[in-house]
Amino acid sequence: MVGVVGLATAAGLIGLGRVGPFDRAGLFGRAGSDGRAGPGGRWWAGAVRWIGVAVALGVGCGAVATAARVSVREAPALAGLVGAGATVQVEVVIRDDPRPLAVSAGPPTYLVAVDLESVTAEDAAPVRLSARALVLGADPGWRGLLPGQRVAASGRLMPPRPGDLRAAVLSARTPPRLLGRPSWAQRGAGVLRTGLQVACEPLPDDSGGLLPGLVVGDTSRLDPALEEDFRTTGLTHLTAVSGTNVAIVLGVVLFVVRRARAGPVLCAVLCAVALVGFVILARPSPSVIRAGAMGAIGLLGLATGRSRAAVPALAAGAAVLLIADPELAADAGFALSVMATAGLLLIAPVWRDGLRRRGCPAGVAEALAVPAAAQIACGPVVAAISGTVSLVAVPANLVAVPAIAPATLSGVASAVLSPLWPAGAEFAAWVGHWPTEWLVLVAHTGAGVPAGALPWPGGAFGGVLLAVLTVVFLVAARRVVVRRVAIVVALGAILGALPVRLLAPGWPPPGWLVVACAVGQGDAVVLAAGPGRAVVVDAGPEPDAVDRCLRRLGVQQVAVLVVSHFHADHIGGVTGVFRGRRVDAVIGPDWPEPASGRAAVEKAAAASGTAVQSVGPGWSWAVGGLSLEVLGPVTPMRGTNSDPNNNSLILRAVGAGRSVLLLGDAETEEQEDLVTVLGPAGLRADVLKVAHHGSALQATSLVDAVQPAVALVSVGRDNDYGHPNAMLLGRIAQGGARVLRTDESGDVAAVVTGGGLAVAARGADGDTPG
Repeated sequence: MVGVVGLATAAGLIGLGRVGPFDRAGLFGRAGSDGRAGPGGRWWAGAVRWIGVAVALGVGCGAVATAARVSVREAPALAGLVGAGATVQVEVVIRDDPRPLAVSAGPPTYLVAVDLESVTAEDAAPVRLSARALVLGADPGWRGLLPGQRVAASGRLMPPRPGDLRAAVLSARTPPRLLGRPSWAQRGAGVLRTGLQVACEPLPDDSGGLLPGLVVGDTSRLDPALEEDFRTTGLTHLTAVSGTNVAIVLGVVLFVVRRARAGPVLCAVLCAVALVGFVILARPSPSVIRAGAMGAIGLLGLATGRSRAAVPALAAGAAVLLIADPELAADAGFALSVMATAGLLLIAPVWRDGLRRRGCPAGVAEALAVPAAAQIACGPVVAAISGTVSLVAVPANLVAVPAIAPATLSGVASAVLSPLWPAGAEFAAWVGHWPTEWLVLVAHTGAGVPAGALPWPGGAFGGVLLAVLTVVFLVAARRVVVRRVAIVVALGAILGALPVRLLAPGWPPPGWLVVACAVGQGDAVVLAAGPGRAVVVDAGPEPDAVDRCLRRLGVQQVAVLVVSHFHADHIGGVTGVFRGRRVDAVIGPDWPEPASGRAAVEKAAAASGTAVQSVGPGWSWAVGGLSLEVLGPVTPMRGTNSDPNNNSLILRAVGAGRSVLLLGDAETEEQEDLVTVLGPAGLRADVLKVAHHGSALQATSLVDAVQPAVALVSVGRDNDYGHPNAMLLGRIAQGGARVLRTDESGDVAAVVTGGGLAVAARGADGDTPG
């Protein structure tokens, strides 16, 4: 159904491109004073007829294309093997670059999009077919595969997720066996990409990781924290090969040849040559080819000056791509490519010409209009995905413009020179890292702007709502009075809201004592230990979430990283704690299981020159007005429901005269042991970090003994474990405690005030401190 809607929309654009005001005066033009399109009727009557034809065409083509894919997926021979979970031998063709999945511990798993060509079950004849599938491969051999390679592998067939048009998912048990060599284009691209990475190795981490992403979309060395800043600031298109990125890269070529007074035909030819070279350099995977198609259409309008002719070409190109692959209708990258290209064709020329009429130089006008138009056009899609509207995206893109061209040219020169002149490649990369550092500064600054993003309805409703409002504003803004009113309202809103935002406590709240980070189904707790310094207890299931939480809290130094136990949901994000921070000490329990989790922590600590120290009851630490003491496990627990959980480190922290009890994932056995040995007086605390995400395996005697004023529950939204237990939370609340959950309130904090303890929540969507 989504594919049909996407086809109908694309076909509708074709119709609108052929009749009515779009054909006569561009997006904001008028057919005439009487509103007629020509003899015999109004322009809108013809537009309605064409829209009806386009919708019917889209429905028909979409239904045929989708039915063809579904018939392959539901073919009895393949569907039977998938339903049975059969172990098979397959021959596949790689469709896109393998990408590692986020894992908590152990070796990474690679997700590979493939075309199935042959499936052979045990004691059965091979089944020849052509169907799309995914491979989940844990062997490192999957990492270096190139699009277009044919490989053989074995594994177990699994069904795809509901609504996925792919035929199957293969859990590969063996490394891939190559069948032939990659194409010359892929080998050449591999040489250039590797050369660019080598040339960038001597550069600083931020710019050295960003430059390959800016040029060819290679973000393998990009710092995840910087990547998050780019996403927040609306600059993420610079690190991904999208239609916008292709247009920006080739826009440099277009600018140069125009300055040389080349004609439209020569401009188009040179841009086509540059486009082919860029696609080869970025690897001609389906996503890059798709982006190249969108970029080529955009350049058709920009190079020839006939943007109206390019609008039907854009609609036709989108329709062809959707017919070939109906899944693109649900692909956010495809939607962004199409919308960005539409912005370049319909909005950028109007804004460019308006700036030139007001005396702006031609090159500057184009440099300002292109990114602003692309960002405005992509806004509805971004809002639908993220549920926010960025207020800094357009300014950040405009400020970033001067750095894009020199960084891109230097990066491309470095890649091209790398196989012939390595020293020259390193020099070109060094030149390119200076403008790249400017992009890093823009991203860091933009991400730190207060109220830089406003909440907005997510999903299809939010996207359509913003699209309608954007079109209405763009049409209305043709009138001077509307533009002036909009400027006054915008300035008034900014000047009125910004001081309040700056003066309000925001996040983190002043006087925070302890924060439970929203890291999903896992634990990461932060204890304040002075300005920019903290004690971190556990690291959650993945690095980015805990890193973002620590950055929001302004933590630059970790005095102690405490690992309560070595389960994946507590140590999977350990590298995020070390990311860009000094960690003075790492402690954990003297319990060997699970071995993979302990090994992951030891590896991360060793990489920063720190060793993991095993501690037990009686261990203590004092830093920055905060004192720590290990209370348990009192005795090693064996043969319990979960020995790693029941051997969790139990800590008491005291800061600003208030105490915090952190129970890790201790279950009933360890909790009862604590009550027996320490008694209620030894366990009483102002703040309780509820054990094991609020599971039902709790000793009520411990809950009654602690008598907390605040209880923090670190738990993932819509988890499959039934956490937290409602009866447990009810018992804690009946004792007078204020219960805060990370799945409902995002990051949650206990705050020391003059009158005692208060609580604060950042908000489940990260935008509503309270």
